[in-house]
Amino acid sequence: TPHSDLPLDDFQGIIELTSQMNSHYRNRTHVQQIAQQVLVSLFPPFILDRYPTWFARPFPEFSAKMCAWATVVGGTWLMGECVVNDIPEEELEKVVYSTADDRGGERRRSNNTRKSNTWGKNQGVLVKRCRFLEESQCASICINSCKIPTQNFFRENMGLPLTMTPNYETGECQFSFGRVPTEEEERLARDTPCLRRCPSGGGGGGSPAG
Repeated sequence: TPHSDLPLDDFQGIIELTSQMNSHYRNRTHVQQIAQQVLVSLFPPFILDRYPTWFARPFPEFSAKMCAWATVVGGTWLMGECVVNDIPEEELEKVVYSTADDRGGERRRSNNTRKSNTWGKNQGVLVKRCRFLEESQCASICINSCKIPTQNFFRENMGLPLTMTPNYETGECQFSFGRVPTEEEERLARDTPCLRRCPSGGGGGGSPAG
């Protein structure tokens, strides 16, 4: 069973644990579920019980801005330098907005019309060079231990959609709170080949991350 002798609030302990999970489990969905449960364990139950109904559904724009701010405050130690930003215009043009669905229920989608003139302002986070990706050097760990479980956590446990867009060339990652990832984006993410420098399989053009 994957484990680390270092605590989960220690950066190297996180890297050790995710690397072991990625090597130990061939079922990527299982890896994603474990990583999501780790995120759940970091939050008091009363927050997860109330946030969707008290904030995310009635105040989606405010909730997206608040989560962006909280991500910078609480996630810098893991991801490295990051800043709150606006959701990039090119992402807003292909936005698929979610309606107020039940937590964990089917995502219902509306057309690509912005909810307000201020929608997207300060709802993003730009990770300038992801420390987690740089240390792991692994697209599969990025996709299955970070991107997909984090998106699922915010959608299912916090009631707020999130799209994460890693850039493997620059090491950047764009968080877009309130934005549902498109099916094409998720398919491309799962089909990401191993990075050339990947310690677990690399060589470029290797097996997909998903």
